[in-house]
Amino acid sequence: MADSNDRTSLFSLLASMAPGDNGHRLDIPADWLQGRAVYGGLSAAVCLQATLKQLGEDLPPLRSMQVSFIGPAGSQVSAQPEVVRQGKSTTFVTVDMRSDDKLAVRATLCFAKARESKLAIRDCPAPAVPGIDACSGFFENRKGDNRGPNFAQHFNSRLAAGSMVRSGADSPDFTVWLQHKDPASRDTLVGLVALADALPPAAMACFTEPAPISSMTWLFDVLQDNPTTDDGWWLCRSRAEHTVDGYSSQAMTIWNAAGEAVLIGRQNIAIFY
Repeated sequence: MADSNDRTSLFSLLASMAPGDNGHRLDIPADWLQGRAVYGGLSAAVCLQATLKQLGEDLPPLRSMQVSFIGPAGSQVSAQPEVVRQGKSTTFVTVDMRSDDKLAVRATLCFAKARESKLAIRDCPAPAVPGIDACSGFFENRKGDNRGPNFAQHFNSRLAAGSMVRSGADSPDFTVWLQHKDPASRDTLVGLVALADALPPAAMACFTEPAPISSMTWLFDVLQDNPTTDDGWWLCRSRAEHTVDGYSSQAMTIWNAAGEAVLIGRQNIAIFY
């Protein structure tokens, strides 16, 4: 299942998902871990993939997803989707992802058909940043104990604006070009979801020494029925707007290479610094 660089691509990993008595089962390799737990973006992607495998032909486009990271997920997980409401245009699905028979992630997904509307407001412009070739590496340029978690090796990255992790920055803000290294993982919504949480919490730009963090909740809206970009590159920004009492609330936006917003969200993170 590993690729030529001894990585297990997202495409290959999700293809190994198998149905079982308590949901769709999956073994997570070490290269998709964040510390000792499964990387949060992969957890969300597993919940989405399990839903699509079980209900895909009957579902309209994904509009929104709410993810609660309730406990750490180990290397063996199962994801159980359940339709909680299905109407003419909208379907709500909950997914419980369990590890060692304990609830690790609970996700709520909203799928909805497009409808005619008099309104068409798009007010989420991409920031003016250098192109990919003019930017230096983000994960690639982190050294020693600052080099990033295991899962980061699955992505090419270029720092477009903001600071590096643990640089003592005044502004908690990252803007980074990201791309799956595996071409087969680039052009799917599940691939975008797996990539969308790859940046470190923006508050970590202000750190000056190592300290733990833990994602608590993640909410995002998908702004296009079928998001696409050029050559798999997405411009991702995370900006901490309020960090007090050990919790950081951040805004997250992703644009495609044409500067179109495709995903917008919020995340709450526990900060042990």
